[in-house]
Amino acid sequence: MEALIYNQKGEEAGKIKLPEGVFGLPKNDDLVHQVVVSMQSNMRNIVAHVKERGDVRGGGKKPWQQKGTGRARHGSIRSPLWRGGGVTHGPNKDKNYDRKINKKMKAKALYTILSQKMSDGEILFVDNLSFAKPKTAEAVGAMKSFSKIKEFKNILSKKNNAAYLALGKINLNAGKSFSNLNNVKVDDVRNLNPLDAMNYKYLIIEQPEESIKFIQGKLEKKTSK
Repeated sequence: MEALIYNQKGEEAGKIKLPEGVFGLPKNDDLVHQVVVSMQSNMRNIVAHVKERGDVRGGGKKPWQQKGTGRARHGSIRSPLWRGGGVTHGPNKDKNYDRKINKKMKAKALYTILSQKMSDGEILFVDNLSFAKPKTAEAVGAMKSFSKIKEFKNILSKKNNAAYLALGKINLNAGKSFSNLNNVKVDDVRNLNPLDAMNYKYLIIEQPEESIKFIQGKLEKKTSK
């Protein structure tokens, strides 16, 4: 399996041989769904919290005697039946939504997503992104150049989650140049994960030879132990 490598101007700059174990896997929706949902659960920010009857102030005294009043029996005014009482089965910030994700499963899910994106023509390999200084105009210029490639004609016009730019190494000028583009996320290739790969339409991989070796090593390091 081979793929074209482009330069910053959107011109062909060579070819690269892709490992079948990363870019040639069959679909596995169950695995991808399990990993992505688990990652979303781990990122969940719990805000909603209600007080149960034991958390509400007051209510230590029985409102009225058990019998003889003709009214229903009650033991506390902080019962969920009362206005101002505790809440039954409400959201609780102490609930733990964390889910354990097997490292091999996470790596395999990433490879499965990359394989599907490769099949759909949504991965762009770029030899190098060079910016003399941080400048948004140059980042927009690079995206315009990429949009001239047939499969990526919508990369600039898509308003939300258009592209994930995986840099081969830390590149502050490139990161700052793309930071003002709301539809593009920039990060190092080492931080590429199944959730981001799913959330963004296109994936741009810089310095593909080194980047692919790192991605491929995600599973090899786990299985070699």
